[in-house]
Amino acid sequence: MSGLESLLQKNQQWADNIKQGDPDFFRRLSNQQAPEYLWIGCADSRVPANQIVDMMPGELFVHRNVANVVVHTDFNCLSVLQFAVEVLKVKHVLVVGHYSCGGVRAALTNQGFGLISNWLRHVQDVRDKYQDVLATLPSEQDQLDRLCEFNVVEQVGHVCQNSIVQNAWDRGQPLSVNGFIYDVADGVLRDLGLSINGENERVAIQQRSIDELIARPVRSGRSPR
Repeated sequence: MSGLESLLQKNQQWADNIKQGDPDFFRRLSNQQAPEYLWIGCADSRVPANQIVDMMPGELFVHRNVANVVVHTDFNCLSVLQFAVEVLKVKHVLVVGHYSCGGVRAALTNQGFGLISNWLRHVQDVRDKYQDVLATLPSEQDQLDRLCEFNVVEQVGHVCQNSIVQNAWDRGQPLSVNGFIYDVADGVLRDLGLSINGENERVAIQQRSIDELIARPVRSGRSPR
């Protein structure tokens, strides 16, 4: 059996299993989607959004790219964000990074990978912003983990500063922007202390999260939050 045939067979088994438990599931799903969450995460194959939070199809709207970056000129990401906020009326935007991210590692160590190096320049800007903090950490792995965390904080800020989110807040739409990081090594999603519900909260909450990260012990002392 070829790899593609195996995929199709697994899909059929998956669909059959869901229909056994809920015969009307796909009929209902085909009529509409009404997720409460937009997940902005990394394209890494080890970080499957729905599985991590144990959600079914239709419960999570997802955008993924290398290193979970939110750029104000990325119309792909902005189109997803606009549809999620203005059409689906999601209540929560989740920016989710992960430890040992290959894209963040490449940005940290100046690895060149052709075209993607231009994309990772955005993460290098984060690296440069926190270079003094990163330089105090004892190992490259610790620097990588901390940069993965700082990157989430920065991207949360970019989501909040976007006109789509700003306009939603201005019209009183309930919407929170949140930052999390996932550990591939144990499967646990960790809260970075970022939950922003309006522009008036953004600066203080971001700074508090940054201060906590700077004070937090390195990887060997990290505990779930």
